[in-house]
Amino acid sequence: MTALAFSDTLCDHTSVGVLISSPAGLLMFERGTPPIGIAPVAGHIDQHGSPEQAAIAEVAEEVGMAVTHLDLLLTAWRLNRCRRSISGEAGHRWWIYQAQTTGPLRPSPREVHAPRWIRPDQLQRYAQRTAAYATGHISEPEFTAQPGLTPVWARFLHHLRLLTLPYDVLAQIDKII
Repeated sequence: MTALAFSDTLCDHTSVGVLISSPAGLLMFERGTPPIGIAPVAGHIDQHGSPEQAAIAEVAEEVGMAVTHLDLLLTAWRLNRCRRSISGEAGHRWWIYQAQTTGPLRPSPREVHAPRWIRPDQLQRYAQRTAAYATGHISEPEFTAQPGLTPVWARFLHHLRLLTLPYDVLAQIDKII
């Protein structure tokens, strides 16, 4: 089995997320692969090497832009599920970056659906939709048809003060990640 095939099927328990901002807002999109929801650029570190190298590669792979500068915003362990096979404990060690980029937006048709720049008020509405799903106010089919944030992103974006959710709601969202 090649290293690439191995990394595509087995979770390495490490992930990066990359926030790209413009005057129009934060670049977000509906994920084309599980988990369902709206998220920024993100992916496993895999064969990319370091978290920084993975962040640069994921931006290029998912949205076709070139990273000119990265700032590490936070690192955290999250017990989020993975679509890949896992060995050991479920979850990922995350590195979340803010990136400056150049070049046109060229989204990956496999991974990125409906990319858009989201203003803070819109981001808050997507978070509230995720909260409604986590607290049982909307069903999984309703969430899938009109998604909110990918659940793992709710706490990250709350921690970064990009949205606000009550701690009891964040705890409910953590149960569905």
